[in-house]
Amino acid sequence: MQIFKDKTILITGANRGIGRSFVEALLNNGVGKIYATCRDVNKMPTFNDDRIVHLALDITDDKQVALVASAAQDTEILINNAGTVNPGNILEGGLLGMENDLQVNYFGTIKMMRAFAPILIRNKPSLMINIISIAAYSPLPSIAGYAASKAALFSATQSVRIELAKKDVSVYAVNPGAIDTDMNKGSDWKMADPDRTAIKILENVSDGTLDSIPDEMGQGMYTTWREEPAKLAKLFSDLYYSENTK
Repeated sequence: MQIFKDKTILITGANRGIGRSFVEALLNNGVGKIYATCRDVNKMPTFNDDRIVHLALDITDDKQVALVASAAQDTEILINNAGTVNPGNILEGGLLGMENDLQVNYFGTIKMMRAFAPILIRNKPSLMINIISIAAYSPLPSIAGYAASKAALFSATQSVRIELAKKDVSVYAVNPGAIDTDMNKGSDWKMADPDRTAIKILENVSDGTLDSIPDEMGQGMYTTWREEPAKLAKLFSDLYYSENTK
C-alpha cells in the first residue's frame, strides 16, 4: 500500500469502529500524518504516535467543517467515514431519526466534500474515499432512513467523481456489508472484522478499484443484486418479516 506512504490523510469518525481501524492500518503502512477527527476528541483512542493530530469535528456543523478545513490544508487523502444509523421503517419510523441519518450520512459528507475539494485539487494527485454501504443498492426496511441516506451518498459520490476526474482527484466509493462495530452492536449477523475490512479497503484503493465491496457479506449481496435487483429486495423482505415475527 505504497500510495499511502508519507501522505497526509484526514479521517472522519476516527474514534471507533472502522475509522479507528483505518488509523491503525495507515500508521502501520508508513503514513506521514493523520488528522483523526470525531465529535468529542476526549473519546479519541490514545494512538501514541506523533503523526496523529486530533481535531474536533461534527460534519453537520458548518463552522467546525470550515475550521478543520482551515487547519488541515495539507490534506492529500480524505476518508469520509463518519456516519450514523437510526432504526425505523418508512411508514412508522421516527422522522427525526431519518432526518438525522440524512443530515450526517448525506449532507454532512457533502459538506466535507465541498470544503476539501479545493484542498485536494491544490495537493493533487489526491484521493477522496467515501465509506458508503451495501444498503445503497437495496434498502433494509428496518433501517430505511439509513439506507436512503446511503443510496443518496452513493449517487453523490458518482457525481463528484465525474466533477473531479479532470482535476487529478480520484474519488472512491466503498460499499461494505455489516461490519462488527458499535454501530451494529446487538446484531446476530456474522459480520466482518473492522481491522481486516479497513486493510482490504486500503488495498482496493491502492489497486485503483474505484467502486469496491471489501467483505464477503457485501459481495454476496452485491452479486445477488447484479443478477436481479428483486432478488436482493426479496432477501431483505424475508429478513424484515422474520425479525418482526420474533
